[in-house]
Amino acid sequence: MDIKHIINKLYYENNATKEELIYVLDKINEDEKDYLIKKSDKLRTRYYDNKVYMRGLIEFTNYCVRNCKYCGIRSDNSKADRYRLSLKEILECAAIGNRFGYKTFVLQGGEDPYFTDERMVEIIQAIKEKYPENAITLSIGERSYESYKRMFEAGADRYLLRHETATKKLYESLHPNASYENRVQCLYNLKEIGYEVGAGFMIGLPNQSNEDLVNDLLFIKKLNPHMCGIGPFIPQKDTPLRNEIGGTVEKTMIMLALLRLMVPKAMLPATTALGSIDPLGREKGLKAGANVVMPNLSPKQVRDKYALYDGKICTGDEAAECRNCIERRINLSGYKVEIGRGDSVIKKEQMKVGDNDE
Repeated sequence: MDIKHIINKLYYENNATKEELIYVLDKINEDEKDYLIKKSDKLRTRYYDNKVYMRGLIEFTNYCVRNCKYCGIRSDNSKADRYRLSLKEILECAAIGNRFGYKTFVLQGGEDPYFTDERMVEIIQAIKEKYPENAITLSIGERSYESYKRMFEAGADRYLLRHETATKKLYESLHPNASYENRVQCLYNLKEIGYEVGAGFMIGLPNQSNEDLVNDLLFIKKLNPHMCGIGPFIPQKDTPLRNEIGGTVEKTMIMLALLRLMVPKAMLPATTALGSIDPLGREKGLKAGANVVMPNLSPKQVRDKYALYDGKICTGDEAAECRNCIERRINLSGYKVEIGRGDSVIKKEQMKVGDNDE
């Protein structure tokens, strides 16, 4: 097999066989990697020009009932300094984001039973009342179909739920007492309800093979989400995986580029995790096909408490500093900051189809 031929196939057909994808991951050299990234960047430009979309991130709780082995806010971590933001504090974060011009707020937190459907509906409606033109993205884990529906009807627009890995055995080894099937069903429930849906996975997990990573690519191709967030696994000092070796920027860039070629219309973030293991990690992510960044709007005093992994960047910055730093970096990389809602091309096409059906 010829790797550049497979890359060209991905570029023109947005698909490849499992065997071809495994071959690419097993055998790709530096010259072929450069070719892959150029093709990915070209395809991203076709659909999104050189725009990078800003999402204001609000990390509003680090309580979590889950016990994921890689995560610093897992329920068994007695060293985690727990916090919850009040409605007033969440609205203050949103006000800062709105002053910056951000038209998407991402409410992210652990699976915290305190935030019942009633409380989430209250938060969503309060934000929408003040900022009706802004999109709300939720990232609060697995909930029932009815819960997702209530939050959608209250005004939530998007939902991020990383599947983490599409290999059932690996998933269940990392997530005690969790069901891979339920995780996947949640994603399909979210799509059915009408959310713009984001999935995602980690690169470099312990015992993760290239075949596992190809399973992720094929899963995303089948799901066809509006968004997909991927980043390197980074060990956290208070978890069972603290002594494991983390993922690399290089492998993450290859996966980002392959993902862009397979789902060319999706929104792909250059994650904070990338920037946490390489000073230019997010810029490299953009070059590989990403087109979203998420400046942190969370209060400065809680940022280091939302410690999913070690070495997280920007925890000491004020929101304005974080925003200015990211925007400067984006511009220096040759891209243009876009602060609008930033709906995915997939969403826009779905809306056109809906209009034509009426």
